[in-house]
Amino acid sequence: MIRYFIPLMTAAAMAAPAAAAEIQIAAEGPVVELTVNEIVREKPDVAQVGAGVTTRAPTAQEAMRLNAQQMDRVIEKLRALGIDRKDIQTANFNLNAQYQYNNEGRAPTFIGYDVSNQINVKLRDLKRVGEVLDALVGAGANNLYGPNFMLENDVVAKDKARTTAFQRGRTMAENYARMAGYTGVRLLEVNESFQGFGPMPMDGGIVVTAARGESKTTIEPGQVGTGVTLTVKYQMTR
Repeated sequence: MIRYFIPLMTAAAMAAPAAAAEIQIAAEGPVVELTVNEIVREKPDVAQVGAGVTTRAPTAQEAMRLNAQQMDRVIEKLRALGIDRKDIQTANFNLNAQYQYNNEGRAPTFIGYDVSNQINVKLRDLKRVGEVLDALVGAGANNLYGPNFMLENDVVAKDKARTTAFQRGRTMAENYARMAGYTGVRLLEVNESFQGFGPMPMDGGIVVTAARGESKTTIEPGQVGTGVTLTVKYQMTR
């Protein structure tokens, strides 16, 4: 008789992977191992946008001063729109000397210092995303990124994906068992990993124009996906 040794993780081990111990059990029959992906798509509940301010000046100190003034106006506008401070986070800050290069063999010409400051903003009222983008531009933001939509609370959606994935895995294992001449299956192991799916982030900045109130930016949140990947092992039984 050929005996198959399959690791079975205990519930305690799954709860504390750093101290996990594997228990070896003997599977007295063939084992089928399956990886099942399940994605659930739902309406997003939050959006994230990146807003940046880039300024240039002859000196680093002046470029920093101008940037701070402009970014202060951007953040003040966000606060006036009701955005909580915990949803505003600095994402990137750069100070770089800028040069103009030529093809005539001369040394590059110094043209000033650029300061770039970018914040990430989490928006919880998706109906106002377009309004916020227009307001950011009006307040002085000259770089915008996003919006990226996501599920901040995905517990229910992941539970739905988990249930479906587990049922699919068992059904597939039972089908394999019948094809191999067995009558049933016995669960040996389950491993889970998470997935997140949504609109791809943009490669570059977007420019929003709403001058003199002539137009407003329209944003459609669509749907985003979240899910699980289950790896299941079943012993075929008679």
